[in-house]
Amino acid sequence: MTAPEAKFIGVGVGPGDPELVTLKAARLIQQADVISYIANEQGHSQARTIVQDLLQQKQPEDYQEIPLPMPMLENRQRANQVYDEGASAILQAVTQGKNVVFLCEGDPLFFGSFAYLLERLQDQLECQIVPGITSVNAASSAMALPLTVLTESFAVISGRHDQQRIEQTLQGHESVVIMKAGRARPKILQALTATGRLNEATYLEYIGRDNQKIVHRVETLEPTAGPYFSLFVVLASQRNTR
Repeated sequence: MTAPEAKFIGVGVGPGDPELVTLKAARLIQQADVISYIANEQGHSQARTIVQDLLQQKQPEDYQEIPLPMPMLENRQRANQVYDEGASAILQAVTQGKNVVFLCEGDPLFFGSFAYLLERLQDQLECQIVPGITSVNAASSAMALPLTVLTESFAVISGRHDQQRIEQTLQGHESVVIMKAGRARPKILQALTATGRLNEATYLEYIGRDNQKIVHRVETLEPTAGPYFSLFVVLASQRNTR
């Protein structure tokens, strides 16, 4: 039977800057018996990198890690297998009375992989969620511009949508953030051009990290795939002072 105090906790660790990890997230990470996270097939995890200084304060014998190696290319069947295996390992650990913290870049429930584990485990375990700063908020801060004011409407859309859906969103809202822009960058640039909003867009990569990049003149971007950690922010022209 699950120990009363044992929980599965999704912890948002922010967009990349270790100083944007909340005090609550830091405390739970330091107290955790198990740390879990999504990793690439080589074992690297951006979420773990963000909190590596916190993990170095823990004694290695006091906790264990459960990495979930996720394929880099789109492979839904393999991804579901990874989530199933991860959920099984997490369930076993919590059942043994261990608190499991799952590290989530940004916020756990905003385009977060934690959601797929939550749907597998929330009926079996006590689950807790600690919100984190998203790349959307970090991008707005990096640009020093508000995402939306007064009566402006605001939408967030994934670059994985088809071009027509992206164009409809750009036409229907004053402020738009297009997430997951990496491989979709050529399509997004086409949508921005088609809707006449190319000059209202800013392109950002790796927000809050040492290799952060901000491109205000997006027409200078090559219409080729970019890195996974990238997005476009499109703001109403009256607030675009470039």
